[in-house]
Amino acid sequence: MIKKLKNGMKYAAALSVLTLMPLVSVDASEGIDTSVVDEAWGLPTFVYGGGLNDEQIQETADLLNIDNRENVASVDVTGNDLQNYLGTGSGNTASMISSVLVQREDEGDGVTVLIETPDDITEITEEQYANAAITAGVEDVTIMVASIRPVTGESALTGIYKAFDVNGEELDQDRMEVAQEELETTNEIAQANEGKEAFDTSRFDQAIVEIKQQLAELREKQDELATREDIERIINDALENNELKSVISQEQIDRLLAFFEKYQQTGAINSEEVRKQLENLSSNIRDRFGDLWQDAEDSGLIDQIGNFFSQLWQTIKNLFN
Repeated sequence: MIKKLKNGMKYAAALSVLTLMPLVSVDASEGIDTSVVDEAWGLPTFVYGGGLNDEQIQETADLLNIDNRENVASVDVTGNDLQNYLGTGSGNTASMISSVLVQREDEGDGVTVLIETPDDITEITEEQYANAAITAGVEDVTIMVASIRPVTGESALTGIYKAFDVNGEELDQDRMEVAQEELETTNEIAQANEGKEAFDTSRFDQAIVEIKQQLAELREKQDELATREDIERIINDALENNELKSVISQEQIDRLLAFFEKYQQTGAINSEEVRKQLENLSSNIRDRFGDLWQDAEDSGLIDQIGNFFSQLWQTIKNLFN
């Protein structure tokens, strides 16, 4: 009897360990090491909001883990940059607070965005930044975003463009303008659905990636742009695939439809580099936000837990026999 009790205690101990074990481990990026020379650009590029004073610029540099300002190339982003890159009005430099640290990476590394101050970048997600940057033609970079106080974070995208510009890499203005519209559209839809039980921002970000991928595949297959009906079907399929069909309204689908009609008119639609960057981004989203239960099921852990409970129940029954 004592032996059986000991066995039952072992099972209970094993259960407590299993309960505490994480189902998935994810290696988090450590960001940009500013003590290392960037072979592509020479130095990582620190683009700070033009609305910051000297003290706030240093505070922002600290948030981005820049130990020595001499180890980065520094430049401000202004309202004039908004006009140059996005064709908008003169812009208000004073309101430009969010800042970025950008480093070119090896070919094939993809676009990685790290928000260092998530409480102060109140609306834009890392994946929304990455998705829009890829649309604009950004590739193979690590981008760190920070703000000293709460802001929406939209102007940080302009800072990314400025980093490429000052390093001699010109981005297409049409694509930058469409990327800005993408950021605004996806952010507004995400904000409108925030708090709804059926809505998951990461799945929405993944749906946007899949729509782009499907449009590119259709373009390659039929050698012409998708019709409005094609785009709507692709949008609905991506939402369905990511369990969002019941939560995204028809009005919001119409907004996505209008955006993607513009998107497929840009060079992003048939760019092999965009395709590679999207594949990397999709993989990153799934790695970070994949369904933990499904991951466990795929790894066989669910079966193991099921077998464990079966054995545990049998042990309990034996204790009373």
